[in-house]
Amino acid sequence: MSWQIFRSRLLKMRLLIIPLMFPLIVMMGGLSLWTPVQAQSADTLRMLYWQAPTILNPHLSTGTKDFEASRITYEPLASFDRSGTLIPILAAEAPTVENGGISSDYKTVTWKLKPDVKWSDGQPFTADDVVFTYTFITDPESAAVTTSSYEGIASVEAVDPTTVKITFKEPTAAWASPFVGINGQILPKHIFEPFLGAKSREAPANLAPIGTGPFKLVEFKPGDVAVYEANPNFREPGKPYFKRLELKGGGDATSAARAVLQTGDADYAWNVQVEASVLGQMEAAGMGYVYPKPGPDVERIMFQFADPNQEVDGERAHKSTKHPFFSDLKVRQAFNLAMDRDTIANQLYGKAGQATANFLAAPENVASKNTAYEYNLEKAAALLDEAGWKDTNNNKVRDKDGVEMKVLFQTSVNPLRQKTQEIIKQSLGQIGVEVELKSTDASIYFDSEPANNDNTGHFYADLQMFTTGNENPDPGRSYMDLYSCDAIAQKENNWSVNNVSRYCNPEYDKLMNAGLAELDPAKRAAAFIAMNDFLINDVAVMPLVNRASPSAVSNRLQDVLTTPWDLEPWMIKEWKPKA
Repeated sequence: MSWQIFRSRLLKMRLLIIPLMFPLIVMMGGLSLWTPVQAQSADTLRMLYWQAPTILNPHLSTGTKDFEASRITYEPLASFDRSGTLIPILAAEAPTVENGGISSDYKTVTWKLKPDVKWSDGQPFTADDVVFTYTFITDPESAAVTTSSYEGIASVEAVDPTTVKITFKEPTAAWASPFVGINGQILPKHIFEPFLGAKSREAPANLAPIGTGPFKLVEFKPGDVAVYEANPNFREPGKPYFKRLELKGGGDATSAARAVLQTGDADYAWNVQVEASVLGQMEAAGMGYVYPKPGPDVERIMFQFADPNQEVDGERAHKSTKHPFFSDLKVRQAFNLAMDRDTIANQLYGKAGQATANFLAAPENVASKNTAYEYNLEKAAALLDEAGWKDTNNNKVRDKDGVEMKVLFQTSVNPLRQKTQEIIKQSLGQIGVEVELKSTDASIYFDSEPANNDNTGHFYADLQMFTTGNENPDPGRSYMDLYSCDAIAQKENNWSVNNVSRYCNPEYDKLMNAGLAELDPAKRAAAFIAMNDFLINDVAVMPLVNRASPSAVSNRLQDVLTTPWDLEPWMIKEWKPKA
């Protein structure tokens, strides 16, 4: 049996087992992960990620939880803080036109690297590693998921061991997208070089990373736990402030929040996507606090534009097929009118979320003020009537040409998302749409394994819901091509590219490509707003809530700093235990 088949079957077994275990977990009051005495050890930082990481190569994963766990060991050249200031990390300084780092025509950027940086195995970090990372990502057979941040590059060259020069094909305003932030994590050449191209997923380092960050991995059980120790070769003396870091995956967001805020079993819980009222009750225990990370993240519902039930050469949802009713704009408009955003935002998210009609929500200069949302079931029903979808057989489900308007609506296992699903199902039911709900364990749903039919990339459903947002103050191609024709996720690209909805509109591509070529900051911002408005007017996507990513932080921790433009551990070297 091949590894791909074995892993696919294993994923399906976990999908069956986890829902059966969930009631037992709830009856027991959540997952007891560590005793309070253990959790209070000053030497060990205990983190909970209810979406368990399954791979530790950020360039091969579509799940945020995998990027998060990887970021503890890997680092980019630089990243943006909350204010949008570029902060050097592996770079010695931020390039500017004034210091010669950026050419006056914006076609080249030169990065000076910090000297004497070492990988956790003691090998030197050099410009060759940066060049290799580019080679790894852009090799089509690698099927890297971060390629969109590197499009438009003509060459990356090592000028000397501490200097990297990037040359773009055209003048580029988004020069701070490659090797920066979430998609910029640098891989060690001496570890990954034997696994270029088609061998990329065979690299042992995908599960055992060697990085330049403050911690090194010492144990990893995919879907369960990752254990790190302080990197003895880290370049900043005295850091990190913890000798050991234990990242426990799995469970659910409610139990993770409780472990920090009520029982003291953990120090930090990521993305506690729990009803606002429930979080408030937990916070009242006084053992910790909820730390929201406002930013660009939008909980949205994606349409399937291909046919998920038709096969082409054995592949479902092939880009050559069309969805039986979502290819009709009036149908999409009707569904959009059935989204009760205010109820979802106010009752479920509270202060951590705001109803939105925008796909692009931040920073403020690119957030459109031209859009609006409306909840109106009468208008929705009228539009479906106009489109010819009527209940001709009196079974309370609309139909047309023998096709019933039935949809499969999928998302990850999370109480907040299941309640959102129920609200939407009820509204759609009132206008004659039959909705089947599916919820998949997050470690499977956000997995990037090509053999996993249940992940977001395959999207073998009619609707799916999750959160994402631009990863840079300049949204760039890496976010806006979620709806470009060239980025459609298919078997031929291992479902590793961004457009999982299979939406394709050449007019949008034309608008996007022109906007991304704009250098003037004001005109560029206007171009991003125009891209957003095009997608919203064409109802390519249904944004619901611009939501903060709240984390639960123990009172035992201090100096926990986050940014909308990088992952939670981006400054984990500064996290300290309170004296």
